[in-house]
Amino acid sequence: MTQVLLTVGKPKAAYLAQGLEDYAGRLNAYGGCRLEAARPVKALKGRPTAEVLLEEGRRLLGRLEPRDQVWALDVAGQAWSSEEWAKRLRKVLEQGARRLVLVVGGPWGLDPAVLARADQRVSLGPATLPHELAACVALEQLYRAHTILAGTPYHRG
Repeated sequence: MTQVLLTVGKPKAAYLAQGLEDYAGRLNAYGGCRLEAARPVKALKGRPTAEVLLEEGRRLLGRLEPRDQVWALDVAGQAWSSEEWAKRLRKVLEQGARRLVLVVGGPWGLDPAVLARADQRVSLGPATLPHELAACVALEQLYRAHTILAGTPYHRG
């Protein structure tokens, strides 16, 4: 199964870019993970947020395939424990999904059309995180889920 982290924009901070690359590299042991980014929309002064979200949503949806299993990061989604990530991942693997795509929006989140396309809406908890950091945390949780399923010592429960 191909795994993809699809974000709005690329991280500006080098440490976050390194974190994403690190976890994507670690995922090589579990089929790998491609890092893809849709071009962000410039939020010009006076431009409605809904308009920005709509265009970013179009760009994200344009990168999805019809049969993709899509997990969208959404503050209003379900907060999963690491064990729940593993349980959900096991189900996706057992269903034989061709691609699992984790979608992370920009500073304003995700357009409703992207959330509607998602098979799962996942929250990283009630704290507000910068979207670039949320992407790194999501990729770490995906890696941790694989190690839980594999029974490797990374996960210490």
